[in-house]
Amino acid sequence: MLVIRIPNGSSILLKIIIGCCLGGRLLTCGGLASAGPGPQLVLPQTSYNFGEVYEDQPLSHTFEVRNAGKASLVIERLDPDCACTLTDYDRRIAPGAVGKITLTIEPYSVIHQFSKKTEVFTNDPQRPVAVLELCGHAKPFIEIQPRHIIRFQGNPQEPHSAQVRLVSNLLTPLRLTGYSTDIADKINVTIEALNPGKVFVVQVSNRYRQVGKYKGKILIHTNSEQRPRLILRVFADLYPPSAINP
Repeated sequence: MLVIRIPNGSSILLKIIIGCCLGGRLLTCGGLASAGPGPQLVLPQTSYNFGEVYEDQPLSHTFEVRNAGKASLVIERLDPDCACTLTDYDRRIAPGAVGKITLTIEPYSVIHQFSKKTEVFTNDPQRPVAVLELCGHAKPFIEIQPRHIIRFQGNPQEPHSAQVRLVSNLLTPLRLTGYSTDIADKINVTIEALNPGKVFVVQVSNRYRQVGKYKGKILIHTNSEQRPRLILRVFADLYPPSAINP
């Protein structure tokens, strides 16, 4: 809009529309282009946080994909940053229609603090690549503290022992129904309920009095459907004092 003032005090109000044609599109004075005839990708949500979940379970989420353009939107391919992410999606979305992309993280990658990203490649000329993210924090059904590996090292004539704590995050009381080991001739195992149904202490000690190495595992059986057994691994490297101070 343009106002021209005349010296005698009157004014003339002129409305001017300025435009130019560039590539078949009308540009306003501000240089903004109107919507073209192609597809237009719209993702109302690009990230989903599962919050705190139990580990070792599949997690899925479906993202909505809208086509706000005037031609079919083609999802050419998805490229997850982890082989643990499975994909399912609508390949072609009509103008004005809504499609979906479903991402699923496989159980073995649902551990600790996790974040999995997937690139979405489309035929939208203005947005050929978009990124979707799944994230969250996974806690174990049963925690093994400090870790599931036990090591004995040193003189076999000296005592060697280790303690492992089992802490349940289950909603129902945990019961340990027994244990088995493939190195029963080399170790002693005792289990004590520190807080019945919640916290247990596993005491493992070496009973092998000869120089040498051995390894094996302890299977702890539980009443949990999610964790019917827990595995502790034992490694021993036993040598005489002379091997330390020649």
